Amino acid sequence: MSNLALWSRPAWDTERWLRDFFGPAAATDWFKPVSSGFSPAAEIVKDGDDAVVRLELPGVDVEKDVNVEIENGRLVVHGEHRDEHAEEQNGRTLREIRYGAFRRSFQLPTHVTADAITASYDAGVLTVRVAGAYAGSQPQRIAITK
Repeated sequence: MSNLALWSRPAWDTERWLRDFFGPAAATDWFKPVSSGFSPAAEIVKDGDDAVVRLELPGVDVEKDVNVEIENGRLVVHGEHRDEHAEEQNGRTLREIRYGAFRRSFQLPTHVTADAITASYDAGVLTVRVAGAYAGSQPQRIAITK
């Protein structure tokens, strides 16, 4: 009978474990204090050849506090949800509304330019339409020769 190791545990490496579990960010980033900001909920849906990105931003003044930009081939939405009542609070407070800076980014197809992007805000939802994002993105079959 021989000994067979089905699983061997390498020496404990916290940084490697965090990187493998949470992604490529440096493990030291996970020990930094959490910012007071938030990450708004988002959805991306296909509407014909267009991509429609919706972000929940209730209570945000989009004219003053939100920017929609293209940066290095990415659609970037960033801004701040300001707490207008911060000075008025004294004593005990239950706070479930998140305030602070936010930033969301989404990779764009290489053929998309700023002219193809429009943004609107209604009822607490920022809608960004990327015209033609899916144009020509149908898979094409490649013949296999023998």
